[in-house]
Amino acid sequence: MTATQTTGAERLYEQLAQQILRLIEDGTYRPGDRLPSVRHLSRQHGVSLTTVLEAYGLLESEGRIEARPQSGYFVSAYVSGRPAEPEVSTPPLDPRGVSIGELSMRVLRDTQDPALVQLGAAMPNLALLPAERLNRLQHGLARDVPPRTFAYDPPPGCKELRVQVARRLLDAGCELKPDEIVTTTGCQEALVLCLRAVCRPGDTVVIESPIYYGVLQAIEALGLRALEMPTHPRTGMSLETLRYVLEHHPVRACLISNFNNPLGSCMPDEARRELVELLEAREIPLIEDDIYSDLHHGPLRPRAAKAWDRKGLVLLCSSVSKTLAPGYRVGWVAPGRFFREVEHLKLFNTFSTATLPQLTVAEFLGSGGYDRYLRRVRRIYAQQVGLMAQAVGEHFPAGTRVTAPDGGFLVWVELPSGSEALPLYQRALQAGVTFAPGPIFSPSVGYRNFLRLNAAVWSEAVEQAIRRLGELARG
Repeated sequence: MTATQTTGAERLYEQLAQQILRLIEDGTYRPGDRLPSVRHLSRQHGVSLTTVLEAYGLLESEGRIEARPQSGYFVSAYVSGRPAEPEVSTPPLDPRGVSIGELSMRVLRDTQDPALVQLGAAMPNLALLPAERLNRLQHGLARDVPPRTFAYDPPPGCKELRVQVARRLLDAGCELKPDEIVTTTGCQEALVLCLRAVCRPGDTVVIESPIYYGVLQAIEALGLRALEMPTHPRTGMSLETLRYVLEHHPVRACLISNFNNPLGSCMPDEARRELVELLEAREIPLIEDDIYSDLHHGPLRPRAAKAWDRKGLVLLCSSVSKTLAPGYRVGWVAPGRFFREVEHLKLFNTFSTATLPQLTVAEFLGSGGYDRYLRRVRRIYAQQVGLMAQAVGEHFPAGTRVTAPDGGFLVWVELPSGSEALPLYQRALQAGVTFAPGPIFSPSVGYRNFLRLNAAVWSEAVEQAIRRLGELARG
């Protein structure tokens, strides 16, 4: 039946919506694909532009497709077979020491085993990286400015890179001078330097829950205490609970992530502004992990909390490790009023960041190639996150829940109550698959029935690995 053949029971736009939906469910259009333009469908089906817009509006209201300003309509990453999302986390509201070092190191060692299907490490898809372009730039720099590339580059670090970072942060709502930025050896060093700059052993740091285990390792190594906040899988940390905590506990710092690892949550702009004002009123520093923001799935990058910083209390950290070149270890921090402390700590910690990778990244960022590359990988990651969620819904036990992040390439999976991620992890290793078990993402060693999967690579081998994991989880 064509859209112009009515049945009497359905209106014209409903028939057209059903036809588009069948094409999606049959696989003609896959998650993340761009759908035909409104004008094209109008000509193809002989219907008015209004009818096409109503059909697209109906599918959008049902979550089947999404509109992107100035780009058109796209198949949602979660079109069918998508499990429900996890509920807001409910961690214990008391500061505690962290002790996850041994478990997280064991998991990290397994991510280096080439015999395993790697679903555990938060690595970008290496096959998508612009390696050839980066290699050419690096070779040219090594040839043209050899004395500089072999020299130390002490803090604040490579000026060319800091200029490019300052320009890019304009899209995040931040107007920063290059001299307000310190380059670092990846985002992890930036986070550690910030924690060291604002905290002393025994201090309490408020964190999202769950949170990247690298942050927990840093808190553990520095002798700090962590206070976990309830965190929504889409909108991030609960500000209502944070207000209560700030009234009942001495808090030295707060740490948030944009597209949290592993949850994928990202605070809406208004909530981020409110968070900054809440902490500013109490003179509490906010450490912001912005490493995944360039991998947003929507049309616009989220504004950084740093955009609302009026007192220099927001310390913004990021790197190109998740987007461009993990092995380059090129990161940066805009530490606000703590600039001198961070600069000195960087000097004593690693003295300098490697010069040639910094220059290479700066050259690439300035060439315009980075934005073209990002547009491509964002589309791919959004699609593959959807495919991963669908596969989990198909193969894992009934009642399994999966996050629906709007950025990054990670998926957080909640198994049914009574399931245990750590025993499943051991069985998965024997079956040739690795993932990141939930307990390493919490100082309270919670999330025993959770696991994190990496959707950056999607292949037949990955799909088979998800099937095997599902079979093991079903027992």
